[in-house]
Amino acid sequence: MARYMDQHPMRPLTPEQLQKLQNAPTDEFGVKHHEIIYSEKDNKVWCVLDAPNREAIEKHHAKAKVKTDWIYEVESTRE
Repeated sequence: MARYMDQHPMRPLTPEQLQKLQNAPTDEFGVKHHEIIYSEKDNKVWCVLDAPNREAIEKHHAKAKVKTDWIYEVESTRE
């Protein structure tokens, strides 16, 4: 499973919805949230996700009616 990072607007999501997503099991697209960081003031969310591919992340966000600004495949120094 690859790790990805994306950015998108926060609205219409709330902090409570983001927390629920953070703790949700792997979805039907194979996407699992590793970390969600947000700024209500700047209307931005940054997600670190485990997913089988970029298309799965696009489908995951489309289901929530959220359009990403960008998606990158990334690596981490954390083991």
